[in-house]
Amino acid sequence: MSKTINIIKEKRQVTEMAKQRRKTYADIRKQLLQALEEEGKTIPELATSTGLPIEDVTYYLMTMRKFGDVVTGSVDDDDAYFYYELKKK
Repeated sequence: MSKTINIIKEKRQVTEMAKQRRKTYADIRKQLLQALEEEGKTIPELATSTGLPIEDVTYYLMTMRKFGDVVTGSVDDDDAYFYYELKKK
């Protein structure tokens, strides 16, 4: 089995674009995790605290939600945005 995996790894090289996207994801994930350490925040609050565009926060936050890093909490007082929190492990 491992021989097959090694052959596949040799034939399929990871592109520079894929490596860069992975690095970007890791950097933004770290920023969002740090912003959520103390309390849950809405997407606009996360955009403000990290300085990232709101569409980037939305994209990466939904990816993190999909992979179980964050969970959706309650709705804010205006019923406009959900709060997102770190998933308790």
